[in-house]
Amino acid sequence: MPGQFGLNAGVVPSPGLTYANLALNYSASSLNDANGNHRPNVVGTYGFWADENIFYFVLKKKILGASFAPYISVNVANGSLVADISGTNLGASGGGSGFGDLWVQPVNLGWHLKWADIVAGYAFVAPTGRFVAGASNNVGSGYWGNDLTFGTTVYVTKNKGTSLNLSTDWETHGQKTGTALTPGKTFTTEWGAGQVLPLKKDFSRLLQLGVIGYDQWQVSANSGTIGNLPASSVPFYSVHAVGLQSNFILPPKNLNFFFKYLNEYKAISRPEGRTIVFGGSWTLRIPKQAAPKP
Repeated sequence: MPGQFGLNAGVVPSPGLTYANLALNYSASSLNDANGNHRPNVVGTYGFWADENIFYFVLKKKILGASFAPYISVNVANGSLVADISGTNLGASGGGSGFGDLWVQPVNLGWHLKWADIVAGYAFVAPTGRFVAGASNNVGSGYWGNDLTFGTTVYVTKNKGTSLNLSTDWETHGQKTGTALTPGKTFTTEWGAGQVLPLKKDFSRLLQLGVIGYDQWQVSANSGTIGNLPASSVPFYSVHAVGLQSNFILPPKNLNFFFKYLNEYKAISRPEGRTIVFGGSWTLRIPKQAAPKP
């Protein structure tokens, strides 16, 4: 799901235990065809909530000069679909809620350089969410996924207040349980340009504002079949969005709160809507951060 990153895409948490909660809402009321045009004869709404509970453990010891920052995301999802095709008796509706698929990133390495922070890793998605072929209340995808991830934050100014950010995800999928369908590969980029503003002279309260966006493409054909049709006949999808992000950061308390809004301005062979993301993170530093000298 795009909207995961944005600002500070290359930054990993400080050594210790970090808990982050990310709530993501996606909603759309239009469906686009293979040319990117709205289909006026399809009327309805599509939307879902995902609540991600993310647990990091970052070692103090370096590996290949990088921080080792594996993490796991335990997800709860809720979705709904209501659609009607005008001029026919065809319609669709559905919805489901419960535990979603599990994201596990066993390899995640972060390098802290003079002018940039860089992170790279490997993750897999386990199909722990409920999925039954043909059911209208599925929560999970029904397949195993593999992801190669990369993120970078480049600091434009000496004080690191101004940054340019980019994250990428190369995603492959296994065969859906109970079907003959294997979804095609996906490539996702998220980008952002941000500025930190001190709210107090001692830098104990910071506000970070920025412009962000995401772009996602299907880059290989589906394989297998969908019903009696070859899955490769389904057009490739893509989506593009731009929006804003704000972070409220409390460095002495190791707290960060964020809000993101992104509007999709182009979509092909999929819904076109908007994404809202909000949440926060807290780090228990190990070892504990030393108090500043008076």
